Amino acid sequence: SSGKPLEDGTQPSGSLLYKNGFLVRKVHADSDGKRAPRGKRGWKTFYAILKGLILYLQKGEYRPDKQLSDEDLKNAVSIHHSLAMKASDYSKRPNVFYLRTADWRVYLFQANAEQMQSWITRINTVAAMFSSPPFPAAIGSQKKFSRPLLPGTMSRQTEEEQVRSHEARFRAVSTELAEVRSCPPPDRKVKGRELDEYRQRDEYLEFEKTRYGTYIMLLRAKLRTGEEDLSVFESLILEENGLQRAHSSPTLGDSSLASQASSAKDGPNSSKASCCSAKPRQEAQRHSYRQAVKK
Repeated sequence: SSGKPLEDGTQPSGSLLYKNGFLVRKVHADSDGKRAPRGKRGWKTFYAILKGLILYLQKGEYRPDKQLSDEDLKNAVSIHHSLAMKASDYSKRPNVFYLRTADWRVYLFQANAEQMQSWITRINTVAAMFSSPPFPAAIGSQKKFSRPLLPGTMSRQTEEEQVRSHEARFRAVSTELAEVRSCPPPDRKVKGRELDEYRQRDEYLEFEKTRYGTYIMLLRAKLRTGEEDLSVFESLILEENGLQRAHSSPTLGDSSLASQASSAKDGPNSSKASCCSAKPRQEAQRHSYRQAVKK
């Protein structure tokens, strides 16, 4: 799956316009979180149009009747299975949020303070509404870690079905993360590659737990309010203290976010691996824009 726009007909024609406005973008990491080449990392201003699961980034003066150019389409970003978060540790510019896509591309976007919060909420809500359930896990050797491919098609499930699907993934990811952390990491002196894969798996599972937790909170709130207009819905959840974290700056190690997202928490089959007892982390790790890129 890619952070690039879908070109196989999976994005229905006439997809609804969910948000538009100016954004300043910086490409921070290419697919798989690899740091983008220096020549690609400059800040550029675009007129952004969130239409369906595609964030179009248009250069030049915006007109509603203006056709998107080939360059505009090339700059477009697919937001299925993505997560937008405030880049709290980014100090070079104010009001910056980061967007990690399904294939772990990382973009930094800047807007004014009010619009930054709105973009984060809107992107995450649309991703929660329309990201399809993941493919079944591949059968075969799981010794070498690799992130599963995620479908780019728009989900045809009802919002109630979407919530149940996200909750099932949240429980599965939580259980797997508990299993990973119940055993000590490989010795760094002896098994460098295994240690690297251990860290990759841990980071991936922690990120997925946050992503699904955010999706669940937003969709539950949307179902509770019964509001279809996302602008009105956004205003409603901003007034609810318990949901403000869904569009601010969740941390990957934040158990309170997870518990709010799913009353099942780690599920009935929470891991009790026999290799050793689980060891809680001493510090919650903030998912910074720097941590989003491979060293």
